[in-house]
Amino acid sequence: MKQMLPGVIAMAAVVVASNILVQFLFGQWLTWGAFTYPIAFLVTDVMNRVYGTQIARRVVFIGFLTGVACSLIGTQIVGEFGPLVTLRIAIGSGIAFLTAQLLDIAVFNRLREGSWWRAPLASSVIGSSVDTALFFTIAFSQTLVFIEPSNDVSWAGEILPILGTGPEAPLWVSLAIADWGVKLALALIALVPFRMIVRRMTPQVA
Repeated sequence: MKQMLPGVIAMAAVVVASNILVQFLFGQWLTWGAFTYPIAFLVTDVMNRVYGTQIARRVVFIGFLTGVACSLIGTQIVGEFGPLVTLRIAIGSGIAFLTAQLLDIAVFNRLREGSWWRAPLASSVIGSSVDTALFFTIAFSQTLVFIEPSNDVSWAGEILPILGTGPEAPLWVSLAIADWGVKLALALIALVPFRMIVRRMTPQVA
């Protein structure tokens, strides 16, 4: 448990902060939560590199449970347009987080013997891509309206130019692409703290 504690605290902090910050917009296509959530992949990768897959999975499951708790609280808080967290968002968030993080661990483990940067970069890019695709599709696609028929997500289906300039697509596609772009950028940036943290925790690692 002592080994897990830093990862558990970091993961819980990231999940809680992201659930709060997702309520606040950053520009037209993003929320502030888009900049904190990808740090979860950094936490998972550090725990995986230093302590292995078993500890990393435990940290991920605790993060998942923290997210479930945040979602349950969010469903009870009513904002201007209804509950802060709808059933579709809660389901999409939970499935996307757990699937993407476990995939991140699997990819990292497959590449862990290669160059130090390959495993964290590849696992974060693949995990982030799956996370974005799952969350936005489950939460906003009209094809999955049966999940929560009473929840009107027609606003997300409004047909607009992608990111304001590209070909036309539902609004949620632009939101997903913007979110994905931030995750990819942070996957690259996170290589620096990943290297520093791993070296500090395991000085023998080259």
